[in-house]
Amino acid sequence: MRTHIVWDWNGTLFHDMEAVLGASNAAFATIGVGPMSLQEYREQYEIPIPRFYQRLLGREPSAQEWLELDGAFHDRYRELSPSCGLTDGARELMADWQAAGHSQSLLSLYVHDKLVPLVETFGLTGHFLRVDGRSGPAGGQKAEHLVRHLGALGEQVDPARTVLIGDAADDALAALSVGARAVLYTGGSHTREKLEPVGVPVVDTLAEAVELAGRLTR
Repeated sequence: MRTHIVWDWNGTLFHDMEAVLGASNAAFATIGVGPMSLQEYREQYEIPIPRFYQRLLGREPSAQEWLELDGAFHDRYRELSPSCGLTDGARELMADWQAAGHSQSLLSLYVHDKLVPLVETFGLTGHFLRVDGRSGPAGGQKAEHLVRHLGALGEQVDPARTVLIGDAADDALAALSVGARAVLYTGGSHTREKLEPVGVPVVDTLAEAVELAGRLTR
């Protein structure tokens, strides 16, 4: 059976870290936390996101604070993200993977109704068997979404021959929870130092990630 890649979107295929940083700093301002540099953000960020905010505040955000954090983040992200583009080489890698007879899909925790038209704007929809974004509340983890994603793909893919490529430790944990493999990319939300303890391959380019995906499932 062909190898299947489940791609992450934000910070992986979509190079949006500058927008994420600007949006995060806007959110931090609502709870009195000063702005971070990109390096500081990548060193401290974690999923689930409420735990990230809890560490910054020294306590759990209240329900009202969480709403304000989430609202400020998404308002600013909508302003900044249109200037972002695909990660270098991503389009060619996806086309080559498809041409080689393999399959791929997209799973993101970005809101589904916003993700789908954005992917279409880049002309990528035809590369994927399925595109899924988040349909429930913000702040969760990817594992439950991956279970639904693979369930919807059904017999088109075999979890044992599936590799999730993402930029966060949570991506790897989700993949391992369903018997799939993972490769983590250092160009997004996490530093290499935060990714390596997960125990899956960590790479600096998407080209390396795709090459590894082919080897891991032989």
